[in-house]
Amino acid sequence: MTSEASANLEKRADLFKALGHPIRLLILNLIQTQPRHGEELALILSLNPATVSHHLTLLTTAGLLTAQKDQYYQTFSLAPNMLTKTLAEIAFLPQTDLPANVEEDAYRNKVLATFMRHGRVTKIPAQLKKRQVLLEKIAESFEPGRDYTEREVNITLLDFHDDIATLRRGLIEVGLMTRDQGIYRKKE
Repeated sequence: MTSEASANLEKRADLFKALGHPIRLLILNLIQTQPRHGEELALILSLNPATVSHHLTLLTTAGLLTAQKDQYYQTFSLAPNMLTKTLAEIAFLPQTDLPANVEEDAYRNKVLATFMRHGRVTKIPAQLKKRQVLLEKIAESFEPGRDYTEREVNITLLDFHDDIATLRRGLIEVGLMTRDQGIYRKKE
């Protein structure tokens, strides 16, 4: 990971840390109504000014507050646009920040390489998560919304493995297909 992406992660983590304390949330709410200085906040919250100063520093470092010198005091205001971002915008990194050699489906590819050879299942995994990956791959052979007879499903499944009953049951159990009166349908 690049140092820029790493720094970006640290900045995002600092934001969540700053929001992760009840006093800091109260401070943000008080400052939202009007800009305030540390001594005023200490009086309102009945806290030691040094404690409030610590919280204000964390909120400012995280980019949630801005400070402006006003005679003897620093007056704190909400940083513009910082709290208008969605949680997803803050938590998720753009995919361009990921190194080029990282594959998004690395786990899926590893599972398929382990349990499939030349398009056939070598062994049905015991672990549900791995079995689901395998079943999702098999389900790609069926058209969504189309009705299949059990015989048609069995013929398709034979291309993957001889234990068609286990595969058929697995597709139903993990919710990739439905069965109603002997008719199978891939979920859309």
